[in-house]
Amino acid sequence: MAISTVYHQGWTLADVSWHLFDAAAVDPTLLAAIKAAALVEYNAPDYVAYLKRVFGDSAPEALGWIERWGEEERQHGQALGRWAQTADPSFNLEEAFARFRKGYSPAHFAGDGAQSVRGSRRGEMIARCVVESGTSSYYSAIRDATDEPVLKEIAGRISADEYRHYKLFYEVLHKQDEPDMSFFRKLWVAIGRVRESDDDELAYAYYCANVPVDQEMARPYNRKLYSRAAAKASMSIYRRKHIQKLVQMVAKAVGADPHGKLADWCESLLWHKMQKKAAAA
Repeated sequence: MAISTVYHQGWTLADVSWHLFDAAAVDPTLLAAIKAAALVEYNAPDYVAYLKRVFGDSAPEALGWIERWGEEERQHGQALGRWAQTADPSFNLEEAFARFRKGYSPAHFAGDGAQSVRGSRRGEMIARCVVESGTSSYYSAIRDATDEPVLKEIAGRISADEYRHYKLFYEVLHKQDEPDMSFFRKLWVAIGRVRESDDDELAYAYYCANVPVDQEMARPYNRKLYSRAAAKASMSIYRRKHIQKLVQMVAKAVGADPHGKLADWCESLLWHKMQKKAAAA
């Protein structure tokens, strides 16, 4: 059995083995997905500003970990963007990101309120655990699916970071002095965050990353169309083990048994739903 490389926290772009890049091993469909992912990851400062408002009266170290988390997320976008620019010199991370930022700005990012859109700090941390579960599993799937050495390394490094982020948010969740949430409330927050994956963020990122600005008039943004395109580019890389990992992490965050019947049922349901979505796309 192959043993995956263990990547530690604190890496930089200079640590990546860029000289091993193999153009012949680049998959065009996966390249399109990486371009979109680069924009989403690069957008971390908006999330940082929002979380710092929500946790504004917390201890200084809490605001410090929010900053560090954001810096690592933004570096993920830089690493993915640099790889995409290497694979496709016509792609420009900064230009694509400027288009994305201009057209995508959730209301709670633009406001100045300190209340979490999840209703509480505990709810916010459950939502973040859901996101980190998804991204850790996603980059694990990319790592296992690609034959391109540099992308495999980058995906492995990012997946490890996202797993550490999950553990951080999980710890913060249980350090809050707010009243605990009921199991069903936690589950509702988690389901709500999963459903948000169908919003404009990924679809519009895919559009800005893969449709040149000079083709906007001929190919205007259509959420349904580019949501399907993004799904086609990413869904097919998943294997059952990646979905199992994702569900187990979410189950733990909401207080369910990661190896229990509910987790098993949710894993089976999500796997078949993703298979169906990939086939439809």
